[in-house]
Amino acid sequence: MLVGFLVNPYAGLGGAIGFKGTNEEAIERALSLGYDLIAPRRAVEFLANLRGVNLRFIAGAGLMGEYELGQAGLSSLIERVVGERKTRTTREDTLKAAREMAGYGVDVLVFVGGDGTLKDIYEATRGAIPVLGVPSGVKVYSGAFAYTPREAARILEAYASGQASLVEAEVLDVDEDLLRRDVLDLRVYGVVKTIGVEGLLQPSKGLSNAFDDEENKLAIARYLFENMEGDAYYILGPGTTVKALRHFVKGELSLLGVDVVYAGSVLLKDTWEKPILDILSGHVKAYIVVSPIGRQGFIFGRGNQQISPRVLRLVKKDNIIVVATRRKVRELEYLRVYTGDEEIDARLRGYYKVLVDYGVYEVKKAI
Repeated sequence: MLVGFLVNPYAGLGGAIGFKGTNEEAIERALSLGYDLIAPRRAVEFLANLRGVNLRFIAGAGLMGEYELGQAGLSSLIERVVGERKTRTTREDTLKAAREMAGYGVDVLVFVGGDGTLKDIYEATRGAIPVLGVPSGVKVYSGAFAYTPREAARILEAYASGQASLVEAEVLDVDEDLLRRDVLDLRVYGVVKTIGVEGLLQPSKGLSNAFDDEENKLAIARYLFENMEGDAYYILGPGTTVKALRHFVKGELSLLGVDVVYAGSVLLKDTWEKPILDILSGHVKAYIVVSPIGRQGFIFGRGNQQISPRVLRLVKKDNIIVVATRRKVRELEYLRVYTGDEEIDARLRGYYKVLVDYGVYEVKKAI
């Protein structure tokens, strides 16, 4: 099987620093603060988990796939390299490499990135070739991604051995400029073919019906507020269920960012990893409140990377509060965790009591 392998090396860099995507500003800021590239690590994790399949690769040059194949010990499987080796790549490099891979007739284009990377590949190929996403973006809402890099390897193996077929998936992305102003404008840009394997390929993100769920969210928020401890910090993840607390706390909460509440008042709005770590370094009592992504189930690692492994290492699992409307919980078989830190992910797996109404809980397993 001839596989196009394309890495967006900067995908996901904006997450921990509170950006809603990874544009040039986010890249410059993250690198200046000493953050390491995420996507190359995810790419090597995917490649290192490929087992027992006969593959050949057309790779993006340098950090766009070639180097990661080498790091995984698979350089001998590279049939051709497309593009130029650069110290800084742009979306134009992604577009050009995707077009060339399509021109060489790859059987599937495996890419490492997020929704923006998928949108660029769709623009370049117009859905002419199947794609499979290895998740590494700030936002991973589209339905062409595996849940994790390891599961992406299982999906590709199944396809190469004739045990999986192609399905259609939506290409979703948000307007990042609006997202930075706390407005979620999620759009369908097209449809691609991807590899369907039950339990390994994630569905596209579900959007809540705010009108139907409003009373449920208010009941959850009221119970949360009434049971907040006055001497504890509450780190609030994004989403309308968590941020229904805006009706009860003093101050303004962001809808799509991470906020910190103390003594019933907003202490930090739309913050990022370092200010949260500064608070936790004082050995204070802290809780994290999160809501799973609709239909996907992620409570950590998608859309809330400000709550990083370094943050999670300082908060006990018992102090993680998961909230979700009854409707959302019914749609989920599991909660999911993937931060890229196996030690943290292993600690966070297991069972959670999910607050689904005023004082009402349902138990869900996180995997």
